[in-house]
Amino acid sequence: MNNKAIVDDWRIKLLLPLLWFIDFLLKQRPIASAIFERVKQRETLRNILLSIYANKESVDETLVEIILEPANEEGALDAFVSIVTGPPGPNPVQLMPSISIPVLVLWGDQDPFTPLDGPVGKYFSSLPSKLSNVKLIVLEGVGHCPHDDRPELVHEKMLPWLAETFNF
Repeated sequence: MNNKAIVDDWRIKLLLPLLWFIDFLLKQRPIASAIFERVKQRETLRNILLSIYANKESVDETLVEIILEPANEEGALDAFVSIVTGPPGPNPVQLMPSISIPVLVLWGDQDPFTPLDGPVGKYFSSLPSKLSNVKLIVLEGVGHCPHDDRPELVHEKMLPWLAETFNF
């Protein structure tokens, strides 16, 4: 799911021409290859991760290597282009009401990709008041990947919810 699915937000509408242009450029194999080669350089990747993670100590050599390894596999460029330029996937506004099982949403308050005040964040923030099966917990000092960024905080919030919800 990417933010192109949420086209009723003014920020996305404003950026759509740029997003379409980026999609067009990435569908040109030489351009996509050059960008991908740059992104998968160790230092570039580390800097990208540092911009995503609030807990900078989580961005260690192990994390960088976990992400770099598949980037060097055959087909990685095609996967990268597909993820960035492909269809955005189901729109959460259409998807979430059809889910009847309990849902715990853990959201980092410092997420730069899907901030709480962005269209997706606002939508998910509104869900607990609309759907009784949804619980939202905002994690302070956490970025886009809560499970990696602050795993102990994720466990602190998730384990009691699991125990309460599923009688563990």
